[in-house]
Amino acid sequence: MKILVTGSEGFIGSHLTEQLVEQGHDVKAFVRYNSNNNWGWLENSKYKKDIEVYTGDIRDYDSVYDSMKNVDVVFHLAALIGIPYSYVSPLAYVKTNTEGTYNVLEAGRKLNLKRIIHTSTSEIYGTAQYVPIDEKHPYNPQSPYAASKAGADHMALSYFRSFETPVTVIRPFNTYGPRQSARAIIPTIISQILAGKKQIKLGNLTPTRDLNYVKDTANGFITVGIHEKTIGDVYNLGTGKEISIGDLVQKIIKLTGKEVEIVQDQQRLRPSKSEVERLLSNPDKAKELTGWEPKYTLDEGLKETIEWIKNNLHHFKTDIYNV
Repeated sequence: MKILVTGSEGFIGSHLTEQLVEQGHDVKAFVRYNSNNNWGWLENSKYKKDIEVYTGDIRDYDSVYDSMKNVDVVFHLAALIGIPYSYVSPLAYVKTNTEGTYNVLEAGRKLNLKRIIHTSTSEIYGTAQYVPIDEKHPYNPQSPYAASKAGADHMALSYFRSFETPVTVIRPFNTYGPRQSARAIIPTIISQILAGKKQIKLGNLTPTRDLNYVKDTANGFITVGIHEKTIGDVYNLGTGKEISIGDLVQKIIKLTGKEVEIVQDQQRLRPSKSEVERLLSNPDKAKELTGWEPKYTLDEGLKETIEWIKNNLHHFKTDIYNV
């Protein structure tokens, strides 16, 4: 199929783009326009010559519509995802995440696309009201980021219900792995340790997360996203296992073989009512319908991530807090 991936130059998007190429699809990568014509993580991809790159802005309906011409399927991943920065500029998240999703949906409706796969987030659930969290769990966004994504989710499903637009909503739990930004917890821990820091600055250590390796998440997007029976519904992608940030730190310390001290940094703490204390997925719906399930254990994924960061430490500014 002819497939467009928005957010293709980013963390999950670049892995998804490469997997689609490997599966033989004709892939167009929607990359945010910039004066240097930089394609993000696709710059050094071994499949760079096999990908058609379109530069535009997800906030700009005209470029979104133009990019989606003669396309069968869109995987919509373009978004602002950093929770701390959403406290600084909530409107930026509304324009990018909510209005940007509208642009994709409206263009897809007018162009009669075969499928639109919209990316949600486990953050829309907020702190778990029951576990494991299935797709019927109430929405309770606790940050401007989560609220903007919840709005986008509802917009996507409304297009299915109102216009029969063939939409599928994929809701990944916490994804990690090579190419993840420095603001995320796992790269923050690993990069500080590998940079030789004797004290690791972190925020809250008590929240638990369901951590899914990026290659499994990307495979889930494809397996669940273009399955013939998943139109008009929401699907969690998770492992069904949780670990606290404190235990995660200890696991990474053991895997790196270093001795470090953990120090709580106040600027890394979320506002108390905005902290999501527990996320644990129920991924059964996706597994039972499509057969998708994660292949990587947490240790396997962390080892690959540590090795990648070791070889790419120059990407990380370990002396500052990356908002």
